Amino acid sequence: MNKSTIKPLNPFWVIVGKEISSTVRSWKFLIMLALVLLTCIGSLYAALDDFSSAIKGGRADDDFFFLKLFSHSDGTLPSYIIFISFLGPLLGISMGFDAINSEQHRGTLSRVLAQPIYRDYILNAKFTASLILLSSLFVALSFLVLGFGLIFIGIPPTADEFMRIILLSVVTIVYVAFWLNLSILFSVKFRQTATSALAGISVWLFFTIFYGMIVNLIAKAVAPVRFFSETQVINFQRFIQNLMRFNPGQLFNDATTTLLMPSVRSLGPLSTEQTIGAIPSPLPLGQSLMLVWPQVTALIGGTLLFFAIAYTMFMRREIRSR
Repeated sequence: MNKSTIKPLNPFWVIVGKEISSTVRSWKFLIMLALVLLTCIGSLYAALDDFSSAIKGGRADDDFFFLKLFSHSDGTLPSYIIFISFLGPLLGISMGFDAINSEQHRGTLSRVLAQPIYRDYILNAKFTASLILLSSLFVALSFLVLGFGLIFIGIPPTADEFMRIILLSVVTIVYVAFWLNLSILFSVKFRQTATSALAGISVWLFFTIFYGMIVNLIAKAVAPVRFFSETQVINFQRFIQNLMRFNPGQLFNDATTTLLMPSVRSLGPLSTEQTIGAIPSPLPLGQSLMLVWPQVTALIGGTLLFFAIAYTMFMRREIRSR
């Protein structure tokens, strides 16, 4: 083949490959990877240990075995999805808190931009490389749980269970991408990597620990002394629930609960008239998707918002070598 006919690689994908190669060999990624794997294996062991006693007991309500592997636990360790909701943000923050400021601190950013490439290639490539690694990790974890469950249970998952697990992986990737873009935004904003890391962890701690306390204080302050009707109670509960949904962790929990528990028919309070005549049966996959679509859309919207802000700041930023 004539060498002149070989098209050179797009610089964007060259940068993506370089970022993936450097990230998988970094200690921060290896430590977070080992932590996620250990917690996944521990939660899977706790779920399978309880399944053994349940199967021996012959319980008749054990439908959706493979979904319960992700949400069930024997009480010794949290379930898989609880571990992911806790460690996922930390993984996203660790992947992006030094994406830009570390390059500028070392003086390599100005050297890269001196080459004939577009400036936005740098930011886009760093996000794409991190997203590829995170996507591969969570899809691999899902198939790991599926594989162990298949060996232990001995029956394959149904098509509905398999699609729900795949959608669970997609929602998890979107959730971690939310924190990844937030950390990249802090990396563009702050010049010191320690400052951007602390900013990302502070936001995560606020939503994980303090936001629920603040909502409880608001609920006590605005709650009437006495409720005079069922409608008033439902409206108050919806108000508090809408406040909680400003927390990305709450959006993730709502979405994963609906996907892993097909019996969930509503994510909000229902009146007595709405529950009369309802048949307690699992929802089809399409109906569950309709329930979680607002939560997933909110997470995607927040991810795009943070990326747009980081993109605008980076394109307007003056890059100088130290």
